[in-house]
Amino acid sequence: MTTNESDQIHAAVRDRYASAARAASDSSSGGPSGTASGLFGQTLYETSETEDLPDDALTASLGCGNPTMLADLGPGDVVLDLGSGGGIDVLLSARRVGPTGKAYGLDMTPEMLDLARKNQIEAGVTNVEFLQGTIEDIPLPDATVDVVISNCVVNLSPDKDAVVREAFRVLKPGGRLAISDIVLRRPLSDGTRGLIGLWTGCVAGALVDEVYEAKLRSAGFDDVSIEPTRVYEEDDIVALAAELSVDLGLTDDMVRGDVMTELRGSIMSAFVRGRKPA
Repeated sequence: MTTNESDQIHAAVRDRYASAARAASDSSSGGPSGTASGLFGQTLYETSETEDLPDDALTASLGCGNPTMLADLGPGDVVLDLGSGGGIDVLLSARRVGPTGKAYGLDMTPEMLDLARKNQIEAGVTNVEFLQGTIEDIPLPDATVDVVISNCVVNLSPDKDAVVREAFRVLKPGGRLAISDIVLRRPLSDGTRGLIGLWTGCVAGALVDEVYEAKLRSAGFDDVSIEPTRVYEEDDIVALAAELSVDLGLTDDMVRGDVMTELRGSIMSAFVRGRKPA
């Protein structure tokens, strides 16, 4: 991928999630639009986890899982959320690690960071710090955190190798990677991957499961596993296409034709795990 193509993807993702942050902050909007919030998103959180969090934190959740459940966090852990959005997973993590631990959130979108910091204040959580930057270049020193989490964000990166290398770098020896992500069961054609709408919709940038595992192992991770949590079929793809079609060129013919045939049963949400050797 060229630098220009990478920049285009970053810009498209930033614009779309900035729009989602603004929509989440607008109580009259009913939540984010033009993202994959209906297909993926908010349904994997228990009410008991979120009932006393700010509404905007849940509304802006555009993930595909609940990595805080996956991560097995304990008191005193230091946690980093890659692509923290409105902050829901950071706030939940901060609760789990307690006052002796800390939760970092990293996001490249200023509007999302503003929303997350507002949600932090409303939630009254103090052991949290939100950072601006990209997940390909994490602004933390080596061996800083015990657990790296992420929720449907790594697939958005145009350079997954850099992401997994950076996650490995900032983890302490014995540290854990616990990601919820969109993963492919088989490769997509170049034409489908070229649709920017499917990048911002968490699909075109997703890795095939065996490729994902290989990248993690190449970065140095042990105990790598990918556990499917849901496979998306035709009705799900139609719902996603409806959300993304307004300004991204997914025509009815594309939805009904080759793109649909290719996507049907190819996409799954999954738990992705790894461990840095002690």
